Amino acid sequence: MRVLITGASSGIGREFALQYAAAGHDLVLVARNVERLHALAADVHSQFGVDAQVLAADLSNRAQLTIVEERLRSDSAPIDLLVNNAGFGTTTSFGTADLHREQEMLEVLVVAVMRLTAAALPNMIKRRSGGVIVVSSVAGWMPGGTYSAAKAWATTFVESIAGELRKTGVSAMALCPGFTVTEFHERAGIEREAVPRFLWLDVRDVVASAIRDYSRGKVVCTPSLRYKALGLFMRTLPRWIWRALNVGLSGPRR
Repeated sequence: MRVLITGASSGIGREFALQYAAAGHDLVLVARNVERLHALAADVHSQFGVDAQVLAADLSNRAQLTIVEERLRSDSAPIDLLVNNAGFGTTTSFGTADLHREQEMLEVLVVAVMRLTAAALPNMIKRRSGGVIVVSSVAGWMPGGTYSAAKAWATTFVESIAGELRKTGVSAMALCPGFTVTEFHERAGIEREAVPRFLWLDVRDVVASAIRDYSRGKVVCTPSLRYKALGLFMRTLPRWIWRALNVGLSGPRR
């Protein structure tokens, strides 16, 4: 199996690369930080003997996004699994946000996910095998700014295409983690001390849960019992209560 992973240079994406490489799968690693990608490619090759292609791309840039789309459409060394993981977050409330940054976020979390999935599926359907994992978030189950709206779209998108893909041999799954210990939150300006310790997840456990649930054909994966319970509460709480609480959860959850 060959796995293409976006946002592979750090965090959840890097852990996907390590765990799939450990299982003997070749990789295509996509991110902006080419030095980190090459270091990761060398690491997985030396540790596990797998091939890892490096593809430097900023997914908020349509021209660079096209390069990744073309790789997904290629019949040469075809992609068997697309992991849409590239992240983007901000803690600024929408009323005072930089609109350019908000649009960049949507380019990465919505447009890129849609376009890359669209590029990957035709060949997979033709082969009657393959799949897509989209890293979404529990933030999509609550009103919390552009980030939450993008993650709500991502989860609904996956649930929709999973239904369309029945009987094709191709699958789709949304991974909806909560707070996960990675560099992502540091870059977004979220201090770990501001979040209760029990809400933090280990990135290795998150990815292991995702890989296990994907292999079982699940459509939505929510790692850990605590987030499964919280998720049930979050999804059943009436929307008007969320609005009345005015929690201001505009920041990223993973």
